[in-house]
Amino acid sequence: MISTAINRFSIRCGPPLPPPTKLRSCFCSVTSINYPTPHHHPQWSGLDYWRRNPLNRDRYWGPNGPIQQQNEIDSNSPCSVFSSCTSLAEMGGVVLSTEDPLVKANLSHLAYTKWRKEGLPVGVSDAPSRPARPDKPQLVSPKEIPPPKSSGLPLNAYMLHNLAHVELNAIDLAWDTVVRFSPYVELLGEGFFADFAHVADDESRHFTWCLQRLGELGFSYGDMPAHGILWRECEKSSDNVAARLAVIPLVQEARGLDAGPRLVNKLVGYGDNRTSNIVAKIADEEVAHVAVGVFWFVSVCQKMGRIPGSTFTGRLPLFPSPTPGFHKNIIIKIPPIA
Repeated sequence: MISTAINRFSIRCGPPLPPPTKLRSCFCSVTSINYPTPHHHPQWSGLDYWRRNPLNRDRYWGPNGPIQQQNEIDSNSPCSVFSSCTSLAEMGGVVLSTEDPLVKANLSHLAYTKWRKEGLPVGVSDAPSRPARPDKPQLVSPKEIPPPKSSGLPLNAYMLHNLAHVELNAIDLAWDTVVRFSPYVELLGEGFFADFAHVADDESRHFTWCLQRLGELGFSYGDMPAHGILWRECEKSSDNVAARLAVIPLVQEARGLDAGPRLVNKLVGYGDNRTSNIVAKIADEEVAHVAVGVFWFVSVCQKMGRIPGSTFTGRLPLFPSPTPGFHKNIIIKIPPIA
């Protein structure tokens, strides 16, 4: 297992790390995690603040913005679904195996809350080959996604449904990263898993906002087809942590940073300011997720003696750019020095 871990961690190139000492159960307190300091790499100024933030319970979108949900499940009460779970990775596996989207989002928040409050270890668990999904929406190829005019949904609901699908996938992508690479906690460090569990919690909050607003508009998640390309790209990186960091935070999440303002402007032009405010808030919070990806990608590359910029560009042929100049903009954020 250790040799396999090193191969995955090293992108199959460059000098391998020495095998770690005996794997241990790593107990975690967010305030006690020591994060590595990538050399010659300035961090996003808000990253440390995001990491140390208290739990965010603002999972309902009120008249003037996000507020705490009045009927939120009490995170202090025992949750039978997690009764046999003794680690973060095990709870992540439960989330991935949950079919109902709203239940998945709620369990994601409960799992992260339980882990932070109880100081559970990262642990080790096996990730399912694919996350559980409901019967709807029907998953089709991107070319088969109907245009707005023939979707049966008004433009604002159409755009919101697409965003909800992205956010649901983002929950699973973050937990899959936690669970799939949990055997390598000694190599990656506890902070890696803390960050991606935090990302999963953020994404679950974003998804519940989208579901709430869809319901207010008279629609539901699943009312139109969606594509499975997000998970397909994730599967390409299932055996390689550096590739996973490149494709999820540095490509998929970063695409969202580019798309967010355009989506906000379209919604404002449509006259739906409430939905535009939700999308703007989501886009603002996604900045931290890209920063997390850059931090850990650079950290992994430097541990392996690799140059982050060239290592990233070496992964790009697997993940074609949707817009001209997109990857160039991301590379600017990655330092060219090892």
